[in-house]
Amino acid sequence: MYRRSMRGQQKLEIPFGVDLDAENRWVKLVAIMPWEKIEESYASKFDGESGHEAKAGRLAFGALYIQRRLKITDRETVSQIQENPSMQYFCGIETYTTEIPFDSSLMVHFRKRITPEMLQEIAEEAFAAEAKKVIENEKHDDDDNDDENQGTLLLDATCCPSDIHYPTDIGLLNHARELTESIIDNLHEQLLRLGMMKPRTYRENARKAYLSYARKRKHASGELRFAIKQQLQYVRRNLDSIAKQVEHGAKLGFLDKELYRKLLVIQELYRQQKQMYDDNTHKIEDRIVSISQPHLRPIVRGKARTPVEFGAKVATAHIGGFSFVIHLDYDNFSEAKYLEQTVEEYKKMFGFYPKTVIGDRAYPTKDNRNYCKSRGIRLSGPKLGRKSEETKETERKQLYQDSCQRNPVEGDYGTTKRKYGLNLMMTKLWNTTLTAISFGFFVKNMERLLRLLVLLIFRKSPYWGRLYRYRVVTLN
Repeated sequence: MYRRSMRGQQKLEIPFGVDLDAENRWVKLVAIMPWEKIEESYASKFDGESGHEAKAGRLAFGALYIQRRLKITDRETVSQIQENPSMQYFCGIETYTTEIPFDSSLMVHFRKRITPEMLQEIAEEAFAAEAKKVIENEKHDDDDNDDENQGTLLLDATCCPSDIHYPTDIGLLNHARELTESIIDNLHEQLLRLGMMKPRTYRENARKAYLSYARKRKHASGELRFAIKQQLQYVRRNLDSIAKQVEHGAKLGFLDKELYRKLLVIQELYRQQKQMYDDNTHKIEDRIVSISQPHLRPIVRGKARTPVEFGAKVATAHIGGFSFVIHLDYDNFSEAKYLEQTVEEYKKMFGFYPKTVIGDRAYPTKDNRNYCKSRGIRLSGPKLGRKSEETKETERKQLYQDSCQRNPVEGDYGTTKRKYGLNLMMTKLWNTTLTAISFGFFVKNMERLLRLLVLLIFRKSPYWGRLYRYRVVTLN
């Protein structure tokens, strides 16, 4: 059950006669955060009047914002809100209290309820108006711009790696073997009353075989294939033993929920590894790289240091310095196929098409070229067909200018990953991880909006003219 709170922001009552600092960042954020849209979207996740009353949408959203902004754990987030009056004010708590606002386990439920789609709608509500101002200023500065299309749309994609052990075939099979051995031990406890003997697992031999390979720094040709064959045989033996235990009356339902889920993953992992071994290949569709997080997929990015990353891939649109999440998925996808969708969202948001779309070499496909040409949009990329030397030189300069305009995109990715924790995702569930990634971009946008607000206030002060004149004189 959820009850919407329609009351306005109240003054937080704190002891010792102390008032909140108006310059505090959490106090400033209260004024620019779209709380009505947040409350409306959060309330739509609840149906009916039965059950316990849920926490307020502002408290849930504020807690997730604080966590992503400070890059802290769930427990630390609750402790920070408990100790900080400004954070309590930001989360909508009316009276300062030293009591725990909620149990840290509720943070998982908050991330499940606030979906990436919800954050995308809230982001459009919060940042579209400010992004449109930037577009209009660009048109005002360009005296020769008489086109109906306005603004520049920057497109790119990146990967947000998850916190998992670097996956190898031999390592995954060894982990699967150890888990199946634990399942056999648990099922055997159910069959003790029948006097049945415990199935042999040869775990000591399997462990020695794995360590003999893992401890070597260099391996001879074919040694990896032999080690994988050994671990495949041990895992197959354990899976057969589990099936026989079930036939004799053992109940998989009595297993721990997480252990039972991993058993299902191990069965698919064994099938994939056996198929790759038989076909003598290292590629397969929907390859499992983590037993605890089977939704993760290898994302080939082509970087020098990390050519392959393991996490969710996100495609974003950068407009006026703000980043909008377009598509988010664990499977590797071509970001170029979302260009048309992104441009249409741009028109829906601002009422006109962009004048220029700039992306990397993946975007200028034949379909994207025809689509942009039909709408008077310049798509960055080399033109097709033969070209004269003069045309080549002009095109080279244009491509260089476009690549320079894409630099802020890479900077935004770096800032969002380092400052807001998207360089290593610590969440484990597939849906909560996507929410955490979307929150990272939302926090980055909100922090930019806060800086613009501070700059606007400072420009209106009498000190702005003095500082501006001082910088002009100094630079000259």
